[in-house]
Amino acid sequence: MTIQPEALMKLAVDAAEDKKALNLVALNLIGISLISDYFVICHGNSETQVQAIATEIRKRAEEQGARLRGLEGMDTARWVLIDLGDVVVHVFHRDEREYYNIERLWSDAKVVERV
Repeated sequence: MTIQPEALMKLAVDAAEDKKALNLVALNLIGISLISDYFVICHGNSETQVQAIATEIRKRAEEQGARLRGLEGMDTARWVLIDLGDVVVHVFHRDEREYYNIERLWSDAKVVERV
C-alpha cells in the first residue's frame, strides 16, 4: 500500500498537532525541490516534547504503510529530521528553529498549512 504525498503530509501534521507541536507549517515543494514534495516544520519547547512529536509522526506513518527512509537527531532532540520520501519532517527545539529558520530558505514554496 502506498500513501499519497499529500495524505502523508496531512498525517504528519495531525500527529504533530496531537503532541502539541508549535508553529506548525507545511510547505509545498512540488516543482521547487527534487528532495521531496512537502516539508513539515514545527517545534517543541523541550527535548522530551521534540522526541514525542517525532515518535508519534513515525508511528503513524509506519501504521499507514509509509517507509521510513531516515531518522536523525533523536538522541539530542534539538533538530529531528524524519525522511518519509515525498515528505520530510523537521521537528526542532524552539531555540534551533529560530537559529536555522529553514522556512526562509524555502520562501518561494507555497504554505499549505499553518497551524
